[in-house]
Amino acid sequence: MFEVLPALAPDPILGLSAAFKADTNPHKIDLGVGVYKDELGNTPIVQAVAAAQTRLLESETSKTYITPQGVPGFIDGMLELLLGAGNPAVVEGRVAAVQAPGGCGALRILAELLKRCNDNAKVWVSDPTWANHIPLIGNAGLELATYPYFDKATASIKFDEMLEQLKQVPKGDIVLLHACCHNPTGADLTQEQWQAVAEVAQQQGWLPFIDSAYLGFGDDLETDAFGMRLMVKSVPEVIIAASCSKNFGLYRERVGLAVMVTENTAVQPIVQSQIQAIARGIYSMPPSYGGALVDIILHDPDLKQMWVNEVDAMRNRMRDLRALLVENLAANGAQKDFSFVNNQKGMFSFLCITPEQVRAVRDAHSVYFVDSSRVNIAGINKNNVEPLAKALVSVL
Repeated sequence: MFEVLPALAPDPILGLSAAFKADTNPHKIDLGVGVYKDELGNTPIVQAVAAAQTRLLESETSKTYITPQGVPGFIDGMLELLLGAGNPAVVEGRVAAVQAPGGCGALRILAELLKRCNDNAKVWVSDPTWANHIPLIGNAGLELATYPYFDKATASIKFDEMLEQLKQVPKGDIVLLHACCHNPTGADLTQEQWQAVAEVAQQQGWLPFIDSAYLGFGDDLETDAFGMRLMVKSVPEVIIAASCSKNFGLYRERVGLAVMVTENTAVQPIVQSQIQAIARGIYSMPPSYGGALVDIILHDPDLKQMWVNEVDAMRNRMRDLRALLVENLAANGAQKDFSFVNNQKGMFSFLCITPEQVRAVRDAHSVYFVDSSRVNIAGINKNNVEPLAKALVSVL
């Protein structure tokens, strides 16, 4: 039976990771896979998570299934984190939500919900967007289209072009927006630009679909939620896919949340029943462990403050690494002005170099990142930043 299947090319990022592991160069540098790393190149367990693990181990008395919706405290805590304390949509009972296996799981079950709502719905994604948005949403049977977003030539957002395209998106279509720390470019909308996008959403009647994977990695936890909260305030319906992989460091635990803000309280239980039925048909019951840890952290004032401090430290370190990279590129004679890297936010940056230059630096210096020129800033450290800068300058 299986002989009829064609072999598929490796996933670009996972394939890159495999190539990095196989490289015997002791000075190789991995800027591909999007995980936070410390100065030693390790992805540590967040201290607040470690403390919550101990508490959960001591208090958990059963391994039976949790509810189909997920850990209640996780959902409540995450809704407050995403939408703010006392958000009217939550208070009024207009929000449906389910715990999902990671942000990817949230994206997929929301895509399946959209398919049930409108078989002909089209989802507009930024050009470029995170590569996995395409299969996660497209494999649910939804049509995809793109709106202009980033100009590599100027290393800036094509906001005027973006807005003009969004003004043409019809009612009933969906527009996918990155809450903050745009992946792959690191280029975020300003608050004024978010206001303009929200006005267009009001006028056109399209549905905002917000992917929040890096909350706290841009400016801070509150500021990073601005666009998301503005959309919930501005239009009657919004959907959100949130991930706890990055800011809680729960990569392998696969913890996410699918959120649906509905127009009124009559629709909310219908949407809640539909999304739980979709989840039931894909993975049946959600995993408990990671959600239980987030629940503990968000509802213990001391642990929550510890976690906020750790998110701040990760964000500030990545900001410092950006400046260090720009400084070293200039010091090593780069003719290209890379100061735009300091204006980008979060874990990723576009270096705005060609695929040929990316491959050249990989082949000659064992520096690994994807052909689009997206680099994981957290993969840089004080020991490898100068060799990295020299390697990049050599291929420019």
